Amino acid sequence: MIRLRRWLLAPLVGLALLWLADGLFPLPLPRADEARVVLAEDGTPLWRFADAEGVWRYPVTPQEVSPLYLEALLTYEDRWFYRHPGVNPLALGRALWQNLSGGEVVSGGSTLSMQVARLLDPHARSVPGKLRQLWRTLQLEWHLSKDEILTLYLNRAPFGGTLQGVAAASWAYLGKSPAQLTPSEAALLAVLPQAPSRLRPDRHPQAAQRARDKVLRRLQQFGVWAPTRVSEALQEPVLLAPRQEPRLAPLLARRLNTPDSPALIRTTLDASLQRRLEDLLLGWRARLPEHTSAAVLVVEAQSMAVRAYLGSVDIGDDKRFGHVDMIQSVRSPGSTLKPFLYGMTLDAGLIHSESLLQDVPRRYGDYRPGNFSAGFTGPVSASEALATSLNLPAVQLLEAYGPKRFAGELHGAGLPLQLPAGAQPNLALILGGAGVRLEQLLGAYAALGREGKAARIRLQPQQPLIEQRLLSPGAVNNCIGQILLAKRMGKKRIMPRPAPHARRGHRHRGRALRHAVRGLHGHHRHRPPAGQR
Repeated sequence: MIRLRRWLLAPLVGLALLWLADGLFPLPLPRADEARVVLAEDGTPLWRFADAEGVWRYPVTPQEVSPLYLEALLTYEDRWFYRHPGVNPLALGRALWQNLSGGEVVSGGSTLSMQVARLLDPHARSVPGKLRQLWRTLQLEWHLSKDEILTLYLNRAPFGGTLQGVAAASWAYLGKSPAQLTPSEAALLAVLPQAPSRLRPDRHPQAAQRARDKVLRRLQQFGVWAPTRVSEALQEPVLLAPRQEPRLAPLLARRLNTPDSPALIRTTLDASLQRRLEDLLLGWRARLPEHTSAAVLVVEAQSMAVRAYLGSVDIGDDKRFGHVDMIQSVRSPGSTLKPFLYGMTLDAGLIHSESLLQDVPRRYGDYRPGNFSAGFTGPVSASEALATSLNLPAVQLLEAYGPKRFAGELHGAGLPLQLPAGAQPNLALILGGAGVRLEQLLGAYAALGREGKAARIRLQPQQPLIEQRLLSPGAVNNCIGQILLAKRMGKKRIMPRPAPHARRGHRHRGRALRHAVRGLHGHHRHRPPAGQR
C-alpha cells in the first residue's frame, strides 16, 4: 500500500516541480512587435519599420501562406510535427549517436518546435544548451497549440540579413505574397532558414538552387508531390534581382505609425499607382525651382479612399524639405476657393450663370485687389468670371455673400480656414488670404463629384465615411461642374441661357446683388492682415 502511494505521489510531485519551474523560468514569448509594415489595399508592403535590432517582419498565419510552402516545410523539416509532443525521439536519438560518434555536435535532430524554442531563447550548441532547448520546447507544447507554434516559426525564422519570417522573405526576394508561391519558390523558402547567410538567393544563387533541389527531391521521395511537378520545379533557375525593401509612401507611413499601431498597418492605397506617381514626381524634380517641393493626393470620389499619397517630392531631399508632409501642412489656397463661393451664391439666389459681374478696379478701404494678368475686362458673366478665375468679380461676390458666412459654411463642411491669431474673415479669403490643408481642400472639392457633399479622406479601410453637405446638387450638376468642364474643354459657354421668366427673376436678384455691393462699398474696411492680401 505504501509502495502504491509512492507510485501515485511521484507523478504529482513531478508535475508540481514542472509547474514551479515553469513559473520561475517562464517561456520568453515575443512581446508586442515593434516591427511594423505599412500595406497597400491589396497587401503589398509600402514601407517597413524595423524593430530595435533592425529586423523587419510581415506577420502571417498558416492560412495566409501557400499550402505548397507548408508541405515543403513540414516534409523537409519535421514530418511528424502534428504527432510528436515537441520532441521526436527517433530524430533525437539519431542526432545523439552522430554527435557522440563524431566527438562534436554534428546534427541537432531538432523538430520545428525545438527550432522555435531556440529562436525564442538562443543558446550555445552544447549539451547544456540542448537541455535548455528541450525545456523550452516542453513549455511551448504546454502553453501553445501546434498551429500557434507553427505561426511563430513562420514569423520568426531567419531568412538572411534583417529579414525574419516567410512573408518578409517572399516579398523581399520574390516580390510577391507568400500565398502565391510556385512549387520552386516554396521549396526555396522552406530551406533558407537552415543557413540564411550561406543560401541567400540574391547573393549565392547556386548554393540556394542546390539546397532547393534537395528539398524538391525529398518531396518526391515521400510522395508528397508528383514527379511531374518536381521535374518542372527543378528546371527553374534561381535568378533573383537584388533584395528590395518596401519604400513607397514614406510620409503616409510616418503619419500612421504610432505607438499603438498594429504590426500590419493597412491603408487604402493602390501600390501600382503610388509607384508610378512617385517615379513621375521624381522625374519632375529637376524642373521645379530650387527649394521647392510638390505633393500629390489621389482620392476615389465616392468612397473617399486615398489611392496615392505623395507628401513631398523625395523624403530624402533636405534641400527641398522632403521631410515636410505638404498634404497636412497649411498652405495658401490661392484661387481654389472660388468655385465654392460661386456655388454658394447660386444656392442663395444671388446670381445665375449669366449674371453680369464687374471686373473693374475697385478699392475696399485699404484693400485693392487686382487680377493676375494686371488687366480688367469690364462687365463679365458669372460663368466666364469663374472659368477664367477673375479676381475682382470673386471679391464682389464675397462682399455680397459675407466673408464670415462663407468661412463658416466651409468650416461646417470640413474645410476650416486658418487665419492669424485674432484675425477675422475678410475679403482676401477668396484670393488665398487664409491657410488650408491639401487633404481638407480635396475633401471639399470632392463635393463637385458627389452631388454637393464634401467628405473627409479615408486613409485606412476601417475609417468611416464622414460627409457633409456643402453645395446643392443643382449648383454642382447644372452650373459649377458645367462651367469648370467648359473651361477644361476650351469651350466659351455650354450653359443654356435662362428662360424669359427665369431671366426676370434673376434680374431682380442681380439688382439686389448690385444694391448690396453698393451699400457695402460705402463702409470702411479694415486692411487685411499681412499675408492675406
